[in-house]
Amino acid sequence: MKKIVLASSNKGKLKEIKHMFTEYEVVSCKDMGFNDEIEENGKTFYENALIKAKTVSDALNLPALADDSGICVESLGGAPGIYSARYSPEGTDRSNYELLLKNLEGVKNRKAKFVCCMVYYKPGGEIITATGETEGEVLYAPEGENGFGYDPVFYSNDLGKSLGVATEEEKNAISHRRRALEKLKELL
Repeated sequence: MKKIVLASSNKGKLKEIKHMFTEYEVVSCKDMGFNDEIEENGKTFYENALIKAKTVSDALNLPALADDSGICVESLGGAPGIYSARYSPEGTDRSNYELLLKNLEGVKNRKAKFVCCMVYYKPGGEIITATGETEGEVLYAPEGENGFGYDPVFYSNDLGKSLGVATEEEKNAISHRRRALEKLKELL
C-alpha cells in the first residue's frame, strides 16, 4: 500500500481523510517525525495547501497531501476564508465561530460555503490539486456539538440541518473535503 503523509496535525482531518482515502496508508506528518511549524503565508487556499504539502514532502522525501480549507461567507466578502482557523485572537473552534456570529449580527444574507483545496505533492515536484465545496448558511446560534471548527454554526443545504447535529457519516458524505478528495482520487 502506498504511503502518503498528511501535512497536518489536525486529528479531525486525519480521521476524515483516512476514512475516505482507503487506497493509501495515510499517516500524519507528526507520526513520521515532522514537527516543524509551517508558515501559511499564501493568499489562497491553493497556495497554503501547496506550501504545506511541498514542505513536508521535501523534508521526508515522501508524497504528501495537504489541504487548506475554511468557511467563506458571502456577506463578509468571503471572510474568514483562509483565516478560518485563526479568525479570532484565541484561535479556538468556539472563539472563531462566536466571532463569526458576532460579525453577522443583524445581517440577513448568511449564505456561506466550506471550501477545501487539496494538494498532492510528490518528491520531484509533481503536483495534483482538486477543490471541493459544500454550500449552506451560517446559523444564528450553534446547534449540536458534533464535528469540529464551524460545524455547529453551519446549516448544510445538502443535509437540511446543522453539521453540528449531523452524524460523522452524513457529514463525510457531503463535505467539501470529501468532494475535493474524490476529484483528487480520479486525478491520481
